[in-house]
Amino acid sequence: MSEIDLKRFFLEQVRLFESFPADKVEEIVIKSRLATYEGNEAILETGDEGRSIGVMISGHAEISMTDNTGTRAVITQLGVGDVFGVMSLLTGDPIVADVIAGNRCFVLMIPQDVFNTHILTNPKAVGYLSRLLADRTRAMSVDLVTAQTNAVVHSSDPYALSLTTNEPGKVLVLNVGISQIHFGIYDTEESGADVHGIIDHADQQVTRITVKVGTQQQTIEHAPFKLSDLFKVMQEATALLGEHFTFHPEDVSAVGHRVVHGGNKFSSSVVITPSVIADIEELSVFAPLHNPVNVAGIRVAIKQFPNVPQVAVFDTAFHQTLAPYAYLYGLPYDLYKQHGIRRYGFHGTSHRYVSLKSAEVLKRPLGELEIVSCHLGIGASLCAIDHGRSIDTTMGMTPSDGLIMPSRAGSIDPAVMIHLMEKHHMSPEQLSTLINTESGMKGISGISSDIHEIEEAAADGHHRALLAHKAYCYQVRKNIGAYVAAMGGIDVLAFTGDVGETSATVRSLACQGLGYMGIKLDEEKNRNTGSVDNFAIISAEDSPVTIIVVANDDERLVAWETLRAIERNALLLAANTEELPIPVEISAHHAHLSQADVEKLFGPGHQLTPMHELSQPGQFACQEQVHLVGPKGRIAKVRVLGPTRKETQVEIAMTEQFKLGIQPPIRQSGDLTGTPGVTLEGPYGTSVIERGVICAQRHIHMTPEDAMRFHVRDNYVVRVRIEGERQLIFGDVVVRVNPAFRLAMHIDTDEGNAGNIQTGMLGYIEEIQSRH
Repeated sequence: MSEIDLKRFFLEQVRLFESFPADKVEEIVIKSRLATYEGNEAILETGDEGRSIGVMISGHAEISMTDNTGTRAVITQLGVGDVFGVMSLLTGDPIVADVIAGNRCFVLMIPQDVFNTHILTNPKAVGYLSRLLADRTRAMSVDLVTAQTNAVVHSSDPYALSLTTNEPGKVLVLNVGISQIHFGIYDTEESGADVHGIIDHADQQVTRITVKVGTQQQTIEHAPFKLSDLFKVMQEATALLGEHFTFHPEDVSAVGHRVVHGGNKFSSSVVITPSVIADIEELSVFAPLHNPVNVAGIRVAIKQFPNVPQVAVFDTAFHQTLAPYAYLYGLPYDLYKQHGIRRYGFHGTSHRYVSLKSAEVLKRPLGELEIVSCHLGIGASLCAIDHGRSIDTTMGMTPSDGLIMPSRAGSIDPAVMIHLMEKHHMSPEQLSTLINTESGMKGISGISSDIHEIEEAAADGHHRALLAHKAYCYQVRKNIGAYVAAMGGIDVLAFTGDVGETSATVRSLACQGLGYMGIKLDEEKNRNTGSVDNFAIISAEDSPVTIIVVANDDERLVAWETLRAIERNALLLAANTEELPIPVEISAHHAHLSQADVEKLFGPGHQLTPMHELSQPGQFACQEQVHLVGPKGRIAKVRVLGPTRKETQVEIAMTEQFKLGIQPPIRQSGDLTGTPGVTLEGPYGTSVIERGVICAQRHIHMTPEDAMRFHVRDNYVVRVRIEGERQLIFGDVVVRVNPAFRLAMHIDTDEGNAGNIQTGMLGYIEEIQSRH
């Protein structure tokens, strides 16, 4: 079929394009790909990544799904002019259904970039697609959660951990430190061509440069040089690896910079602008040894690559989901409010990657897992990741806090510092050196900060080496237990970092005695796990908890975050969200009841009595009210919302936890695993629920049409600016997309009262934080 015939076909027979001018249709056709499929051939398969939408030119096909019993159900038949593959592009999830050709088919595959720029900008096309998705969602015999879970199981890269992109190029990563510069060069087409380098300029007389690709490694000595000559020196050094791996600045398509401290201003990686640089410099008060040199690297790279997107990747960003009770120190509140003194946490990129990799390996949705991530390297920290969110971590305002580390002291009595200043006349500089470079296992053992040297000495009976090793492992094990308690359970225990990956002894001692928590190590697998290229499972076959070792590559993680940040920024710019307001609504405490609990509380056969409709279609406030009774107290007259649900759920505000004496987690509606229960009292009787109480994560309801306009998808996490008496920005706002929703952002009464926000105010999406 010629391009002229295709254009005429689109204008006459495809409803999606009935409002498009002829020249626009021609442009779409030229930029798309015509594909042929034979009968019974899969056009799209469950678990595939959505990269394009399809338009049937000839032939017929069907969309079908398989439920968790293996039963296949046909959702709809596709004929000439029909469109498919839209849902995956909008949700960002893997494809949730199979599209199978019924006979020989010609299909025009329209790539995502053309879909974004040419179709989502047409209001009538957006409206048509929204109605189409609503119809197909209603036709599903499998609920969407089950479908998405099936897609994760079948996808080869469900969390987009690959660095492969549609555009060829090299991602350059810079980690500029005081005495070393680490860099990585990542080819977006050839995964085996990753180049790593370390430039060590601790010696003022000579600079030592090591470059590596695969098993090939070269080391040279170089005269000291200025930072402005960095890229010329990188080119010289990588040339030793051969022309194929030589760094050529013109190949660079993106630059990622590791930045140590993002404070509470940055909850995700961001494309660098002048204001971002100014914020990083302002945050140098928390990382005076790191942020200034990070900025120096950024400035040099911007000068070298003025037209290449550059991204700041913050160690602290992942932990911005910590609740105040987890990040506050026991100091006067004004020190936090006025000066930002609080726990921030570090190794965030590593912990986030470990959580996604764990979900990929287990083939389970991240949103249902409880993970303890142990990053054990030069620095060491643990992180409790509850359903994809960091809820606690061992490092504090700086990377010096937390565990005993190879050369850092970790948590110590703050009065010890006062004592050392008063009795030993140590200056702040001397104290900083003491706790960061002369303490930890190095300080206790008196030997080294290298775990393998300490283990060798311990094997020879060296008392202080034994003591240092035992203290280190004890702290790791103790905090694993603490984080299992914090989350109320555990599905995955993950080890990463140089020590976590290479010391079988540390892993073994960290897991000993935790069998009652379901943590059962296979000692043989653990001992035989050598160098880990990707991941290794070391738990026993009957272990309820999966124990996994994940290979860590700091620079690669920065490259991964860089690509994701550029994608998020492009979506935000395309949406022009400044012109798209979102109504804000305050959600007070309420209860959703199952029919069984309705009858326990209000009598046999009782049906909920609608009082008035709510903003979300089909939802209503009921005349019925219940009392909540917890271990400590009660909350009277809590409104019931209808209709009934499969399982009872109670949503309260953070301040109401204390009244009841329970500590529910921050969760999305319906995510009830590991949540506390409560007693409900009604006029007829009581019902004790074992689980179901949550503090609702702030969220935005959207229709698919809204999601298209905002260029977001289901489960994206965004930052929202609310205009009121004073401008406020709320982070960690999850987007929920469903054809039955109406556009509205929901926050609870605590958040509304704190910001003097009232129902009816407007919010604007400022940033897309994450896309999973």
